[in-house]
Parts: sequence; C-alpha cells; structure tokens
Amino acid sequence: MSRIDVEVPIAAAPAVVWAHLADIPSHVEWMADAVDIRFVTERHEGVGVRFDCDTKVGPLRLVDRMEVTEWEPERRMGVRHVGLVTGSGTFSLRADGPGSTTMTWSEDLRFPWWLAGRLGAWVARPVLSRIWRGNLRRLRERVERA
Repeated sequence: MSRIDVEVPIAAAPAVVWAHLADIPSHVEWMADAVDIRFVTERHEGVGVRFDCDTKVGPLRLVDRMEVTEWEPERRMGVRHVGLVTGSGTFSLRADGPGSTTMTWSEDLRFPWWLAGRLGAWVARPVLSRIWRGNLRRLRERVERA
C-alpha cells in the first residue's frame, strides 16, 4: 500500500471550495490525470455515488471505478477505489480563518501485481504526488478566479 498526502492553501471559504469539489464531473477540468468521468449511479452527489474515471498517467491508461464513501459538505469527501488500483482517498477541507481554506488530498493505494505491486506503488508515489500537487494548484486557481 502506498500513502500519498498533498495539500494546498486556497483563498476562499470552505463553502466555495466545496462547491467546486462536489461538482464531480468538473474534476476533469483541473485534474491532469482524469480524462473522463462517467456515472454508474443516477445520483451524482452523496455517499453511494459510483463513477468510472478514465485515468492517464504517462503511457498508462486505466479505468478507475470509484464509490463515494464520505460526503460531509464543506468538510470531507471520501472515495473507495475498486478498479485495477484499489484503496481509498479523501479530500479534506479545513477553515483557516475568514476566506481561507487548506485542502488536503490523501490516498492509500494498492497496485496489482502486473503493475509491480508494492514496487510499482513505491515508484508511482513521487510521480502521483507531483501530479496531484499540480491538480490542487489548478483547483486553487479555478476557485480563486471564480
């Protein structure tokens, strides 16, 4: 299992950041590794929502099936990865004063044997950390422009 944590300060209240985060289809607009999102449930918000995310990291492409496991508006969204790469992820929002939020993205991922298992996770960790830090910077720019 590989643990990855990245965070970014955002000059906006948690409610404003949450509005962008809760709009799951828009994640492809700020996540460099998310190519397309297709819901497999009728609902698009809340615990139990499931979706497939076409993911691309370098030459590697896969479909990441996710299920929302936590949905606390303005505080936390959690997902379970049930595709080829398994594990869980969480977006957490922390108010840091009026109009200021720290967003943390945490993932615990398990890679299949054909992606070199633990070794693959070890190699992927710095790559994914760099990509996800960029994703959070793009989200911050998007939120702060709005």
